[in-house]
Amino acid sequence: MDKFIVEGGKPLHGEVSISGAKNAALPVLAAALLASGTSTFHNVPDLVDIKTIRKLLCNMGAEIDGDGTVSVNAGNITGQEAPYDLVKTMRASILVLGPLVARFGVARVSLPGGCAIGARPVNLHIKALQDMGAQVELNGGYVEARAKRLKGAEIYFDISTVTGTENIMMAAALAEGVTVLHNAAREPEIVNLAEFLNAMGAQVSGAGTDLITIRGVTSLRPAEATIIPDRIEAGTFMIAAGMTGGEIDIRGCNHSHLEALITKLRDTGMKITPLADGLKAACGEKINSVDIKTLPYPGFPTDLQAQMMAYMTIGSGLAVISETVFENRFMHVSELMRMGADIVIQGGSAIVRGVPALRAAQTMATDLRASASLLLAALVAHGTTEISRVYHIDRGYQGIEKKFSALGAAIRRMKQ
Repeated sequence: MDKFIVEGGKPLHGEVSISGAKNAALPVLAAALLASGTSTFHNVPDLVDIKTIRKLLCNMGAEIDGDGTVSVNAGNITGQEAPYDLVKTMRASILVLGPLVARFGVARVSLPGGCAIGARPVNLHIKALQDMGAQVELNGGYVEARAKRLKGAEIYFDISTVTGTENIMMAAALAEGVTVLHNAAREPEIVNLAEFLNAMGAQVSGAGTDLITIRGVTSLRPAEATIIPDRIEAGTFMIAAGMTGGEIDIRGCNHSHLEALITKLRDTGMKITPLADGLKAACGEKINSVDIKTLPYPGFPTDLQAQMMAYMTIGSGLAVISETVFENRFMHVSELMRMGADIVIQGGSAIVRGVPALRAAQTMATDLRASASLLLAALVAHGTTEISRVYHIDRGYQGIEKKFSALGAAIRRMKQ
C-alpha cells in the first residue's frame, strides 16, 4: 500500500494537462457491450477504476487492447455476469446492467461497492428496468434481470441520478418504442455518452437537459468516441493554484463545464482567465471565505466539495459548506482538523473558520475526493505531511503526484 509524503509551503507555477474524465470513460466503455464488433475510444485515462472495468468486460469475453486509445471488441461476449470480486471496488460497475439486458436479454450484476460516501441505491435503476418490462430480482447480493426485449416507457427519476440516467439511456437504445427520462441528470458526461450512442446508430435527444428521449432501434454498430476532459481534475488544480499562492495554466479542460466552480473561485479573489485550450488559474491578494452548497449539475459539484473545504480552511473568514448530494461526505473533516483546521459539523453543513496556517500531520484518506482534499491541505501546511491509503486517489487521478511535482510541489510516493 502506498502513501504520499508532502512538504508544504511551495507555490505552484507552470502548466498541467488534464486527463480524460473517469466518469465519462466508464459508461462509454460499458456501452461497447451494446454492439457486436470493435469500438474505439480516445483519451481514456490510466486509472484504477478504468482497469477494473476493463477486467470486468474481459471477464465477459470482450477483447480489449491499447492504452490512451483503447479498442473494445464485444463481438464474442460469453457471459452476462459482473461478479462481486470485481464490482465490490467500484460502484460504476452497475453500468453494465442496462447494456447486458438490452442486448442479451439477461444480466446478473453484483450489488456495487466503491467509496463509502453515503447511500447510492440502485433501486432507481431497477424500477426503471421494471417499467420497461424487465423481470428483476435481488438474489444473494446480485441484481438478476431478464427481458425478451425491453419496451419503451415513461421513466420518472425521484432524484437526479447520473448512473441511473446513463444505465437506462443505454438500455433504451435497443428497446422497442420510445423511452422518455424525466428528471434526467444533466452532467457533461451524460452528453458524452449520448454522442457515442448516436454514433452507434441510436436515437438519443435532449442529453444535457432534464428530459431525454430515446427512440429504440433493433441493432447498434461499433463506433468511435473521444472521452471529455476531467472537470474534477481541472477543478482540483484550479483550487491548488489559489491555495498555494500560485499560477497554473490548465490545458485541455472545458471551462464551460466548470462555471459553478469558476464563479466561486472568483468570489474567493482568484483570477480565472479563459485560454484557447483551457484556462489560467491564479491566486488573489487574499482568500475570501465563501459559502458552498453542492447540487446536481450545473450546480456546484459534490466531487469538488472536499477540495473546496480544504481551501476554505485557510480563508479570511467563515464559510458554510452544505452537502446535499451524499449524506456521508464529510469524512475528510476529522483529517483536516488533525492539520489544524477549525471545522464544526452541523447536520448537513460544515462551518469552516479560516485559520492562519495548517500544520503537517499523519493523515489517512477515506475516499477518492477526500484524498484530494488532504493532498491540497498538505501542499500549504507547515512541515511534512504523510497521507496513507492513497489507492483511493489512484481511482480518479492519473499520475497526480507527477503532475504536482512538475508544478513545483515537493511530493513523493512511498511504500508503507
